[in-house]
Amino acid sequence: MTWNVRIGINPISWSNDDLPALGGETPLETALSEGAQIGYQGFELGNKFPKDGPALKAKLAEYGVVCVSGWYSGQLAEGPLDSEIDACAAHMRKLQHNGCKVVVYGEVAGSIQGQIDTPLARRPRFSTDAQWQAYAKRLNAFGEHLQAAYGITLAYHHHMGAYVEAPADIDRLMAETDPAKVGLLFDTGHAFYGGASDPVALLKKHLARVVHVHCKDVRPQVIAQARNDGWSFLTGVINGTFTVPGDGVIDFDAVLTTLRQGGYEGWLVVEAEQDPAVAPSYVYAKKGYETLKRIVDRLS
Repeated sequence: MTWNVRIGINPISWSNDDLPALGGETPLETALSEGAQIGYQGFELGNKFPKDGPALKAKLAEYGVVCVSGWYSGQLAEGPLDSEIDACAAHMRKLQHNGCKVVVYGEVAGSIQGQIDTPLARRPRFSTDAQWQAYAKRLNAFGEHLQAAYGITLAYHHHMGAYVEAPADIDRLMAETDPAKVGLLFDTGHAFYGGASDPVALLKKHLARVVHVHCKDVRPQVIAQARNDGWSFLTGVINGTFTVPGDGVIDFDAVLTTLRQGGYEGWLVVEAEQDPAVAPSYVYAKKGYETLKRIVDRLS
């Protein structure tokens, strides 16, 4: 049986929204044309894409690709549910118009991921059971709203510099939230960087919750230096903590085999923020695609 997955990419390989110095001058059209030429079927969103649903769909169609999903900056760790429901409407309508099934929920309340001078050790943390439970309650309600209003599933992105970063954080979040309302975006690179020296073991633990996958590889020697020297997240990015599948140490054969055996269907998204002046966008995007495509073809 054919494995029902598609391979997409995030435009961060060409230009970084958080660090415009990394490829900020690269036009959206360059990313779309090169990505389509390589073979990618879809793109996640970035700041250079059209902001409304019909215009976005038309722009992507020019290159024969579709919208995979888009990052949503959530504030539920510290803010009220009602405000989030109001704030998300335009973004969710855009995704809904483009047939997206999941939204990348990134928790940015208190996050230091965009602060280049703040060491990762100073990230926010929940300190009590009550805080975790209250957060989970808001996430459950938000996820329920997204499904009812837009037919979109919340894919929670564990992320360096945020409340949910380490494997123990992911374990706790999954334990506290409702599987019917909150899905997990499993990010191989953030899993490793966050402390999962074996990302496959963490994936197996939460396989039933995975609704979206980011495929990024890591350079462990850079991550070790980032930890030892107290780097910020963005300093690590500049220095090459992440790269594309096939260029680091993560076993993507094992990752994809685990997903296949677990019944995962959806997108496999290459997302590897690095400096395109050091890691040329087309070359690395092609390497990431070919690595995943070879494994998918074998598993299909």
